[in-house]
Amino acid sequence: MVCGNALLQHGGKRQMALIYFQRWAQICLSLSGFRGMLTFAVVTQWESVDLSAAEGAIRPKSLRHPVPLVCCRQLAGKAAFWRDSFHWPAGLASGAEGEPPIWGQLSGKRTEGRRKGQLARRRRFVSGASLMSTALKHTPLHSAHLQAGAKMVDFGGWDMPVSYGSQIEEHHTVRRAAGMFDVSHMLNVDVRAKETTASALTEAQSAATGEKGVRAFLSRLLANDVAKLTVPGKALYSCMLKPDGGVIDDLIVYFFDEANWRLVVNAGTADKDIAWMQQVAHDEGFEVQIEPRRDLAMIAVQGPQAREKLWAARPHWKAPTEQLAAFNGVYIDADTLVARTGYTGEDGFEVVLPATRVGAFWNDLVSQGVLPCGLGARDTLRLEAGMNLYGQEMNEQVNPLISGLSWTVSFKNPDRHFIGRDALEAITPEQTLVGIKLLERGVMRAHMKLRSAQGEGELTSGSMSPTMGVSIGMARVPLGLQPGDAVEVEMRGKWMPAEVVKMPFVRNGKISA
Repeated sequence: MVCGNALLQHGGKRQMALIYFQRWAQICLSLSGFRGMLTFAVVTQWESVDLSAAEGAIRPKSLRHPVPLVCCRQLAGKAAFWRDSFHWPAGLASGAEGEPPIWGQLSGKRTEGRRKGQLARRRRFVSGASLMSTALKHTPLHSAHLQAGAKMVDFGGWDMPVSYGSQIEEHHTVRRAAGMFDVSHMLNVDVRAKETTASALTEAQSAATGEKGVRAFLSRLLANDVAKLTVPGKALYSCMLKPDGGVIDDLIVYFFDEANWRLVVNAGTADKDIAWMQQVAHDEGFEVQIEPRRDLAMIAVQGPQAREKLWAARPHWKAPTEQLAAFNGVYIDADTLVARTGYTGEDGFEVVLPATRVGAFWNDLVSQGVLPCGLGARDTLRLEAGMNLYGQEMNEQVNPLISGLSWTVSFKNPDRHFIGRDALEAITPEQTLVGIKLLERGVMRAHMKLRSAQGEGELTSGSMSPTMGVSIGMARVPLGLQPGDAVEVEMRGKWMPAEVVKMPFVRNGKISA
């Protein structure tokens, strides 16, 4: 009754307060005893808790840290009753016309590594408007994922499949046969000379090689040296740095001719990447045009049988791609790029093609026995392959020299003043990134503490390795640790034995750690 009296006194709106109280009574009667009253006696906002701040950190539920729920479990079961019983007054945020506010959606914050509806609570008084969530973006294959029964997650603002059934099966299929991933959330960005029409191509190529052309722009923008790219179709992995050396993003750059280049950037950083490129081009007067290609989709076909199965689905692609070397790409037609790249440690192709044609291509691959795989398997595959994940191994506060990426920073040309060079040259690294293998049962996680004879460190990534059957991870540790050195990892208040191992843990299906 205290709640009812408070509502009657609020603003003098007795009629509205009576409606609130009637609904309140219905809710309380639907619950069992006094515990139910206590559960609803506090106005709360349900929010997604960011269990992983990284771009792409997806793990199966059984491998995540448990999240204590301070609420009564019966609340989840009563959510539908609350939604359907409560008549939301005018002015509160709502879904479609005549519908109650959107219920159970994620907050729109980055929620990699979690299924929809896996929620934890912050106790706070809120307005109706704050219950609204930002609509998630969809790739062109979104409906295909839903039809296949995929479990979907908010992945950097994109509604993406974490798995289609068994994540372990998907992982093993990529190691042993062929699987495919929808990576259309990643952004292809064309960087061209400003004049690229057929009639002006010669002039454009001349401009592109000048001091303010495309090559000069990318030489300034990227830590790795695009002077290494002279053969059409050749690709290069690089970081794009802030002036202080922090990593804005890691990306792949393709060279096709002096007037035409392409970058592939991460989904969660795409907007800031484009803004940074445009700022550098504008502020430093480069004669380039930067074109985000959201009209394109991308599928990664990975595994020892990936090439054969792709050729079975597209026989006419075999001739131009059969001799394609690793980290090279070739155009099949004006808008279809096939590159021998990937993020799994297995052979295969990444195919970029118009969004209007990706559905048929996906279905044709399925008909050839290529298994659709989700982001969960992609994360365990990349970890086994010893591949960095933006947001975990590096970010804007962490430089590549302590992230295992010094090999991607080229200081060879003293006259190349890439952004961040001065800061990196002033740094004396005291840490490095190493592989860690747990020697007892358990699962390592990012941000767990590590101690060794050389000092303390921290896990940047960790998971169970389906291929190895043990927990593996990456850790930022003091310089001096070598493969075979003993370390300990703190897990739930206990120090567990582990050892430093050489990465990759697994490559081309073979365990090397």
